[in-house]
Amino acid sequence: MRPIKRFASSPRLSQNGFATSRRITARAWLPLLAMSTMPFMVSAQQASDLTTGLQRNVIFSEYSPLSGSVEVARRTLTPLVNVELMRAAKNAPLRAQAVDLNQERFSIYVPAQRPAQGYALMVFIPPWQDAHLPQGWATVLDEHGMIFVSAAKSGNEENVLDRRIPLALLGAYNAMQRYPIDPDRVYIGGFSGGSRVALRVALAYPDLFRGALLNAGSDPIGEGAALLPPDELFAKFQSSSRLVYVTGSEDNWNIQHDMASRDSMKDWCVFGTVVETMSRAGHEIAVPYSADRALTALDQRTPGDPGKLSACKARVAKDLAADFQRIVALLDRDRPHDASRSLTKFDHRYGGLAAPEIIQLEGRIGSRR
Repeated sequence: MRPIKRFASSPRLSQNGFATSRRITARAWLPLLAMSTMPFMVSAQQASDLTTGLQRNVIFSEYSPLSGSVEVARRTLTPLVNVELMRAAKNAPLRAQAVDLNQERFSIYVPAQRPAQGYALMVFIPPWQDAHLPQGWATVLDEHGMIFVSAAKSGNEENVLDRRIPLALLGAYNAMQRYPIDPDRVYIGGFSGGSRVALRVALAYPDLFRGALLNAGSDPIGEGAALLPPDELFAKFQSSSRLVYVTGSEDNWNIQHDMASRDSMKDWCVFGTVVETMSRAGHEIAVPYSADRALTALDQRTPGDPGKLSACKARVAKDLAADFQRIVALLDRDRPHDASRSLTKFDHRYGGLAAPEIIQLEGRIGSRR
């Protein structure tokens, strides 16, 4: 697998959604290491509530297992970080959920006309703090029969792990409880730093989101903060996720990042990518015309090439096995410290894709210390 050298080694995502030069560790989850006193058992939403149009300051009440703190960690953090986190949780248990929905506010837009198969859904992660519908998008959403939901206080200044990701998941879950939604047309999206977080959510939750609208913000996967999820989830992401990159033609910095992101997708056997360039535009949110084209592209699921995917995954498996054996060889030569350093790199590169191997090596190295 050819390396991607466009970024500093071992970056992580900071609270504003951008990469920094330090790895994610269990310290990022320390705010959750306290038992919460907030109530998490709430009454069910009325499924018959079919209010249409734009609604602001909406309070949701339903919690999802997918947004639970342990589940978010399992899907978004590496196996070694999860081991460290679970060890720390023995002394201070994780909160069941990171946010109190009673304190959160969402905006939701619902088209008047419901498609026969149910609404589509776009969960949008903004870089700003308020939850507003982008200008001109209402008409586009109407044409696509798509509900839009976005959380307030989910901008770049908020914590990614215990706010931005859980709020997006809870927005999706509550919209799906309240409205008839086609599960094959559930998407995640965002703008700028929110788009980078949306990519992480799409990668970790391909069983919920069928694709992502990446508007002027993306990163390579398998490095930085866009870490690979457990094998069964990544296989679904590879085979069925659709990613649409929408960036202004004058937004040179993000165009370069989009190229690096798409290169990494190919390296990791993800081929369902589409590019929609906004002519004579800088770093700005998609105009209605481009948003319309992007949503159309999300819905167009062209059959992939099974042979191409199989060959690519075989190459990745071969690389993984070779890297694993190099660490085993260090242990066989009684070099546990070198093996530990190599395991840290292996953990960050392969993430949940190599969870069994990583846990096995962690145990062997621990026994040598």
